[in-house]
Amino acid sequence: MDQVLRIGLSGGIGSGKSTVAQRLAEHGAVLIDADRIAREVVAPGSDGLAELVDHFGRDILDSEGALDRSAMAQRVFNDSAARTALNGIVHPRVGARTAQLMAEAPEDGIVVHDIPLLVEAGYGADYHLVLIVDAPVEDRVHRLLGRGLEESDARARIRAQADEQQRREAADVWLDNAGRVDDVLAEVDRLWTERLVPFESNVRLRQRPQRGPARLVEPDPQWPGQAHRLMDRIGKAVGEQASRIDHIGSTSVPDLAAKDVLDLQVSVRSWRDAEELEQPLADAGFPAVPGITTDDPKPVAPDPREWSKRFHVSADPERAVNLHLRVVGRANWRYGLLFPAWLRSEAPARREYETLKRELAARFAADADVDRYVAAKDPWFGEVLPRVEEWARQTGWTPPEPPE
Repeated sequence: MDQVLRIGLSGGIGSGKSTVAQRLAEHGAVLIDADRIAREVVAPGSDGLAELVDHFGRDILDSEGALDRSAMAQRVFNDSAARTALNGIVHPRVGARTAQLMAEAPEDGIVVHDIPLLVEAGYGADYHLVLIVDAPVEDRVHRLLGRGLEESDARARIRAQADEQQRREAADVWLDNAGRVDDVLAEVDRLWTERLVPFESNVRLRQRPQRGPARLVEPDPQWPGQAHRLMDRIGKAVGEQASRIDHIGSTSVPDLAAKDVLDLQVSVRSWRDAEELEQPLADAGFPAVPGITTDDPKPVAPDPREWSKRFHVSADPERAVNLHLRVVGRANWRYGLLFPAWLRSEAPARREYETLKRELAARFAADADVDRYVAAKDPWFGEVLPRVEEWARQTGWTPPEPPE
């Protein structure tokens, strides 16, 4: 199957998720509605409904022979074995139909999977990007009352779903639907044109987005959460061929100004593993960058093999990521973990490094890319290396052990 851009769309009941889904479909997205599929696989005449009747009996049917959802809900509400049986019948069919629809999407398609329980079920790593639609609870209650629900029922349904904090942790894009409908639609229009369309093209063509000059920004408390979501996606793509994935670099150090670029390190056991990961990483939205096969060697480990790596970047035009594939035990793998650990521990070192970064960013502000800025920082790492090693010796720091 040609790799299509997969977008997970979710939001609490009454948030206006359907409005966003419809707008994306108008732009040309292939919309896959999880609720619709769940109804389809147990529709009258389906083998899914027949299996439910075989297991639960005909009293789950209404007078017209369709599934009585209220009766089915009552059967499984306080019966975990019944819920397991229901899910075992319905979920595989939903998954198979969803996969079929994704496979039928055009080569340059943008698939939007509208799935209400994306956050609750922990499905975020299955997508290139997760969009969450949200609105204040009182707005959602008001909308649900307009659909005919009783207020107590509306509030109970809202409480039963993920809360705002859980949704924010899952969201790559947060769409606030508290105001006028035209406002959220305008944001969806911008998202489609400026992010989703170029993201799709970059994934399909295995190309990196154009990045601007080196600009430092103040520490962003969202960086760790963003890194965590990306590491989950990468972990799903690489499976057991990577022994661990770490957030490294300046954005992993609290209170340190940095370029808004997340550096992640994928630990592999061999170059063969790294090479075999090129396609799955590209499919996940992280194409390889040809020609970058090494870090700058340091005198402490002169063997060039100690600094070899494979380098990938995010295809997302609005979330810059550098992905370094390094072999466990090599010098560059160790220093990729050691330097940020030292900076996190030593406030004077953080201040020293930040001063250097600000000076160099100002010097190379007019450059079209970051190459000279990065090269100008490199001598500092060599100069401080003895201090870093002394800190590691005194504190007993060792690289984290890869899991068995």
